[in-house]
This record gives sequence, structure tokens and C-alpha cells, in this order.
Amino acid sequence: MPVFEIDTLKQVERVLGWRGRYFHTATMTFAHYEFERDARIHEHRHHAEEVYQVLEGELEIVIDDVAHIVGPGRVAVVPANARHFVKALTSGKVIVVDHPVRHEFG
Repeated sequence: MPVFEIDTLKQVERVLGWRGRYFHTATMTFAHYEFERDARIHEHRHHAEEVYQVLEGELEIVIDDVAHIVGPGRVAVVPANARHFVKALTSGKVIVVDHPVRHEFG
């Protein structure tokens, strides 16, 4: 399918305070999240490279023990297999893109 209506995709709360809508292309997974202040994604790692583009609000993204503050106009790239966790400093919205596809989403 070449066009997706994001608002019509099923919304899933994968982690407390992180509500996402997901779709896949042949090689990537896209997640459109709404997040709540102080919501966290626990430290983890995975096979996919991951890109965070914050649309609204601010996130603290810690990649291999280095903290980064990411808000509108900034993009964070998490290399494949890097340890990382995320804390929402405010409420907001973010698009997260994974390559290759993360089949466990959606």
C-alpha cells in the first residue's frame, strides 16, 4: 500500500505513556507515537538502526551511556545493537523509523 492514513491505524500502548500507530514498508518500520511527560522506555538493544524525529515536546535519549536532548528540529540516530533508553521530558509526539523491519511492531 503506497499511502497510509495514520489516524486510522490501530493505536497500541506498548509501554506505559507511549501510544503508537505502526506501519511497515518492505525494509522499514514506522511508529508514530504520542508520549506523556516522564514516560520511559527501558534500556534495551535490538538489531535495527533506529531514528527518532521529535515533532512536539522533548525526549532524553541515552545511547551507550551518552545522554542527548532531542526536540523539534533535531534527530537522534541509534545505531543497531546500541544500548539505549528514552525518557519523556515533556508530553509530545515523535516518529520513530527502524531499519530493517521490526516485525514485533504492528
